[in-house]
Amino acid sequence: MKLPLSGRATATTVVAAITLLATGSIAGAAPAPESGTLAAAPDVPVANVKAHLAQLQSIATANGGNRAHGRTGYKASLDYVKAKLDAAGYTTTIQQFTSSGRTGYNLVADWPGGDTNQVLMSGSHLDSVTAGAGINDNGSGSAAVLETALAVARAGYHPTKHLRFGWWGAEELGMVGSRYYVNNLSSANRARISGYLNFDMIGSPNPGYFVYDDDPAIEKTFKDYFAGIGVPTEIETEGDGRSDHAPFKNAGVPVGGLFSGADYIKTAAQAAKWGGTAGRAFDRCYHSSCDTTANIDDTALDRNADALAYAVWALSS
Repeated sequence: MKLPLSGRATATTVVAAITLLATGSIAGAAPAPESGTLAAAPDVPVANVKAHLAQLQSIATANGGNRAHGRTGYKASLDYVKAKLDAAGYTTTIQQFTSSGRTGYNLVADWPGGDTNQVLMSGSHLDSVTAGAGINDNGSGSAAVLETALAVARAGYHPTKHLRFGWWGAEELGMVGSRYYVNNLSSANRARISGYLNFDMIGSPNPGYFVYDDDPAIEKTFKDYFAGIGVPTEIETEGDGRSDHAPFKNAGVPVGGLFSGADYIKTAAQAAKWGGTAGRAFDRCYHSSCDTTANIDDTALDRNADALAYAVWALSS
């Protein structure tokens, strides 16, 4: 998640257009098979999500301790995610931009089939701050989105809607990558996105369970999932407008998402219903060097990853 406005770096974007991303359509996609049969979302193995986090940690360690915009660790992270998606049968496209004098990249992956006039998109920012590896912020969201995309492929899922997944660059500089993506869609292609689901920090070590309240249908989908497993939720306010859903929302796309908390302090009431430690930040390693693989709550990561997959299946059927 990016810094509040007072700590935000100024970012100037010089773009390099990519046809797929500028149009929002995908040429040569496989025709959608007969669909309409509702399918249950699979359980997303938290061990698989954690394996992706271990790879992102190794990448950071090998590249100066971070995966920040314009640094070698970011590009290596993108290459890792892209290789997994390519092997699973996705059509992947890299979108290039320049911000703060450094080259940045978005990665977009389309699952063949589904109605491209109804696109359900899920995304997360892949960059860290320069201070650390960014495993909760936002390896957690990136890894869960990746594993959900791979679960789609493993299941051979044929949804009614077209599925698209995105990993954004330079979020920490002010949502540069996601804003570029949205700004380079035509108004018609923005209108084809039926919903954008955002996942930024979903494995916080002292977690809360926060649901975005931007779109009622998406909000209800997530709340229904958590109610079904007996976990209370609260409306997300700490990161409102501070992550990659904001450019989509500003363009009129219905948005939603999940969040487990950053540097706000967990109250006694929140600790009573969720566990953890009252009087301590949800993530005391937010934007710090200690945001490593040790900075993850497995239960929160597991629940949120499963909620992500539930929403993708429920909203695309």
